Formats: sequence, structure tokens, C-alpha cells
Amino acid sequence: MKEITITKREEGQRFDRFLGKYLPGASSGFLHKMLRKKNIKLNGKKAEGREKLSAGDVIQIFFSDETFEKFQKPQEGGKQDAFTDGKSMVQRTPGKQIERTKQKKRLTKEEMNLREQVKVLYSSEDILVFHKPAGMLSQRAKADDDSLNDYLIDYCIKNGIISREELAAFRPSVANRLDRNTSGIVLAGISIRGLQTLSTMLRERTLGKYYLCLVEGRVKEDARIPGYLTKEERNNKVALHKEKVEGASYIETEYTVLKSTERASLLKIRLITGKSHQIRGHLASTGHPVFGDYKYGNREFNNQIKWKEGINYQLLHSYELIVPEGAGELSGLHIIDPVPEAFHQVQKNWNLEFSGLSYTKTSHQTASRLDKRKNDREGRK
Repeated sequence: MKEITITKREEGQRFDRFLGKYLPGASSGFLHKMLRKKNIKLNGKKAEGREKLSAGDVIQIFFSDETFEKFQKPQEGGKQDAFTDGKSMVQRTPGKQIERTKQKKRLTKEEMNLREQVKVLYSSEDILVFHKPAGMLSQRAKADDDSLNDYLIDYCIKNGIISREELAAFRPSVANRLDRNTSGIVLAGISIRGLQTLSTMLRERTLGKYYLCLVEGRVKEDARIPGYLTKEERNNKVALHKEKVEGASYIETEYTVLKSTERASLLKIRLITGKSHQIRGHLASTGHPVFGDYKYGNREFNNQIKWKEGINYQLLHSYELIVPEGAGELSGLHIIDPVPEAFHQVQKNWNLEFSGLSYTKTSHQTASRLDKRKNDREGRK
């Protein structure tokens, strides 16, 4: 018999989903059969599986050691079950995930360099907020990839947030994704409650998310632009439409012109909806593609950026996160992730520096509360 005590980090999830993660080799039907037969109990009593777990709950599993070991191995051909909102992602019952498919490999020099650039911008009992450098995946695309999600797991183990044994029941996870070559703020849940909180806020668009980007050409005035977006799976691109078409999602992007010259502009973007490639595709559709964006931009112009600045990726940075007052436990949270050095250097070379932004080479501004925002800005000057 195996006895498991639910920790605070694991509470809040349904009993059957916990079992599905703890015993990934067992089918849902088998687990419910074991519940009916009382081979699996909750707090010494028969359970249905729909119960919400609380810290201190005790699960008893009446399997032989051999059976228990068998079902702790993932099923072949299993799929990751997740729910998404735009680019947000929270794991539910991971079955056989990409994150688990291979024994951990040795990191390459490039991967180690990227990990050294990751910074913690904010931490609490349930949530971590990271700076993700350009070039790092938010989550694995292939089994042998390294990603911020892998870094998160290692960080949690190293800092005693979770043990390797506890990963069988709960895995910390990033809650929103940035494109590989987009830098900036990424949210992560290190408890079930944290993941649920972030998922709700992302889905309900409670968070104020602001990006910085350099774009080709002079943008004359601030704007809020609506549109419709369709995904072209074949080439991993999006198409923008002014009118609704079949399969299109409504999008809305707002931008403020911080500085503009005849050749280029610095924009601060407020992401109202959060669809894949939304900012890059939307700005390109207006005739102002992001610097370095070969997928949506002008190749000849981007080649000039590459040759002159040494930049071969889009200059798009997730700069600021604001949680409004009255929005639960994160109420008033304000995070700034200063402009990366490479981005800043291109700004200077193109006469697009802006004094109201936070710039830093080696350190990152951590979280503050909105009522301290003015003092924080004065302190950065």
C-alpha cells in the first residue's frame, strides 16, 4: 500500500486528475474502476474522483509494488492534455509529455549561455515571473530541446521549491509563451493555485501586457487597430484580414508612438487580445514590420539590420506587466523587464532612445506596487 499526503502546492486540483498525473501509465477508466472498488481511497474513504484536494488530504493506493511501478511509467502514445488561451498554457493531465520523453541531455554551450541570461523578476509562494532571453524557447518543440520550462523545473528543485519525487504529482509550468526570439516577461505557476490564478487572469485579460518594438518606417500617430487573424499551419504564419473570414479570430492591438524618425519608429504595444504572432503580423499588415522579422518583414531591410547591427531576430520585447487594483492576490503588481542591451544598442544607432524607459545591462528591475510606481521611475533615472 502506498500513502500520499497532499501538499499545499498540489491542493486545488481534482482527485482523478491528480491520479492521472501520479500514475500516467494507468488509463482514466482503470483509475475510476479502482476508485469504485476502493483500491484507491481518499482520507480512508471511498471517493468518486471529482473531489477537490486540500493540503493534508491522504490518498491510499492498494497496489502491489510491481503494479505501482508499472503505472508510474507513462503510456505509449499518450498525449499532453492542456488548455490554452491565445499563447497561455496550463497543463492538466500530462500523460506522456514532451518534457518527459527523454533522459535529460547535456546542455549545449548555447543553451547554457541562454540559461545564464534568465532572471527572476518576481517570486511568491505560488508564482514566479522570469525574464526570458531572445533565442530561448518558452516550452520544448522537440524532445531534445531546452526551454524556459526546463529551466523552471531545475530552478524549483535547486531552490527547494519542489522535490524530484513531487514532480510525479505536480510539475511547475510556464503559463504564457513568447516566441523563441521574443525576449521579456514570462509567467510561471509553481503550485496548482498559481497556475489556476494565472490561467484565469490570462483568459479574462485582467493583465496589462505591454511590449516594445522597433518597426520600419515612420509611424505618425498612436492607434488601436482591430482585425481578424487566421493561422497558416503549413508555414507557421498568420494572415491578417480587415473583415471576418471563416476560421478567423478577432484581434485588437493598441500602440503608442514613443519616438519616430523618417526611417523607423519605437512603439509601445498594449496587447488587448493575445494570439500567436499577433503583434508581428498586425504591424506588418500596416506597412510597419518589426526590425529583424524575416517571417513578416522586408528581407532586404532585415539584411541591412543583420549586417549593420548583428541582429537576425525580431526586436520585440515583453517589457511591462500591470495587474490592476482589486484583482485578487496579485492586485497592484507592477513588473518591468528593462530593455535588453542588444535592443538598446540598435535604438541608439537609429536615434530611437527614449528617456522614459528602463535600460540595464546586468540587472533587472523587480516587482513593485502601483502606488510606488512614480518613486521607482525616479529611482531609475
